[in-house]
Amino acid sequence: MATRVRPWRLGPAGSAGAEKLATGGAASAEGPGRPGPLQDETLGVASVPSRWRDAQGFRGETKSCQTASVATADAASQARKRADAEVQTEAPGPGVLPAPRHDSARLAAFLRRVEATVVRELNRNWRSHAFDGFSVNWTEPQCTVTCLHTLGYPPAQGQGLHVTSVSWNTTGSVVACAYGRLDDGDWSTLKSFVCAWNLDRRGLSPRQPSAVVEVPSAVMCLAFHPTQPSHVAGGLYSGEVLVWDLSRPEDPLLWCTGLTDDTHTDPVYQVVWLPEPQHSHHFRVLSVATDGKVLLWQGVGAGQLQLTEGFALVVQQLPRNTKLKKPPRGETEVGTTAVAFSSFDPSLFVLGTEGGFPLKCSLAAEEAALTRMPSSVPLRAPAQFTFSPHGGPVYSVSCSPFHRNLFLSAGTDGHVHLYSMLQAQPLTSLRLSPKYLFAVRWSPVRPLVFAAASGEGDVQLFDLQKSSQKPTVSIKQTQDGSPVYCLEFNRQQTQLLAAGDAQGTVKVWQLSSEFTEQGPRETEDLEQLAEEVAT
Repeated sequence: MATRVRPWRLGPAGSAGAEKLATGGAASAEGPGRPGPLQDETLGVASVPSRWRDAQGFRGETKSCQTASVATADAASQARKRADAEVQTEAPGPGVLPAPRHDSARLAAFLRRVEATVVRELNRNWRSHAFDGFSVNWTEPQCTVTCLHTLGYPPAQGQGLHVTSVSWNTTGSVVACAYGRLDDGDWSTLKSFVCAWNLDRRGLSPRQPSAVVEVPSAVMCLAFHPTQPSHVAGGLYSGEVLVWDLSRPEDPLLWCTGLTDDTHTDPVYQVVWLPEPQHSHHFRVLSVATDGKVLLWQGVGAGQLQLTEGFALVVQQLPRNTKLKKPPRGETEVGTTAVAFSSFDPSLFVLGTEGGFPLKCSLAAEEAALTRMPSSVPLRAPAQFTFSPHGGPVYSVSCSPFHRNLFLSAGTDGHVHLYSMLQAQPLTSLRLSPKYLFAVRWSPVRPLVFAAASGEGDVQLFDLQKSSQKPTVSIKQTQDGSPVYCLEFNRQQTQLLAAGDAQGTVKVWQLSSEFTEQGPRETEDLEQLAEEVAT
């Protein structure tokens, strides 16, 4: 049986119950065995029985109360009920507050009111060119270059041969190099090699090429066919031009010029594949040499390269739009060392010369060349415009893939010149090395990026959008500072760059996205560069 407790009732001030507490008197709770309330003299607090606790069945417990009023204040308010603002996966219980309901009518009225303004701004943004050429890159760009492969052929390196040229095939998976010598000497009977590595092949061996061709003379230059992955053309120190099929290891030679009256009499420094005018899927080989001739060869039966067209550079027929040094007495031919064709006009090309001046030339030239050099076809004079010279021979030229009037040249004076086809003076001149520069190439994917190979063993990458005076990255290719003679970008796998050096080594460098992804307005900046100087 539950014990009932009579509650304390405090009447008006001065009631008997209050007086007892104030004077220390005790009050007993009714019911058997219940202790009386405890008194705390210090705090003036009495422990009183709790009716609620009795109702719940708790016996022998007391509850404290204060006789004096205590002022309290809440710093925050709490609610017993709560609701999550996030999406719930379970059905809300009865204690969760319902989500607020939107006033659909007012929302529709607002959208109708702002519709015209929103559509007008969207149309204005759609016509804007503010973000042309911009692509989102979620990774932090870094100008890094790493060496993927170090390739070499020990028998060639044992002979002290240099890598004189490198070329990527049309698939971008095979890199080939020519072994020869670029220093002074007679290398016409020096046994040399053409080597190729398939970088996609499993189990690639850097010291064992997938194809090796032995050549009876030093190979000075190399170029893969534009559509046939295994066909490669080469120019020799002896003046010959050859074409090999690397898929035929037992008998790789397809065509050769042989030693005839049409053959170059000096070393061939560059070969280029050109489509035929009427048959774009048929190609001819163009060769340039220091004998002053530019020759076009066509493969015919019986393994022969037959001369189809020819040009000769003669001092007396050079355009006189800029002042040039007088040639030595009795010299009439202008030795050519490099060639580059325009990406916009298939008949337009630029020649680098031993005299240091680049020449703008045309395959459509009709004027006969004033030369007595023997030839089975009439030789014509291709030069149309002469550019201001370097301080020494030009070893490399490269036409921009993104602008019809811009090209680069590099020479023995250690400078790279950026020219416009519209004026003789260079737009800018960069001194990259106190020694020779042997090669320069525009990037096939970045309008303002180019690479140069130096006689100090460096490969230098320039980004003109960042600086027009110093390289963005300078790569040390050779540890002993021996020259880097050649380099080529990979047009299919654009992050790869191959470079060959005097140690007989080809290094394949992997470029970061900073060198392969166009920046905003980069093409416009290139156009502005050309226009500023042309005016």
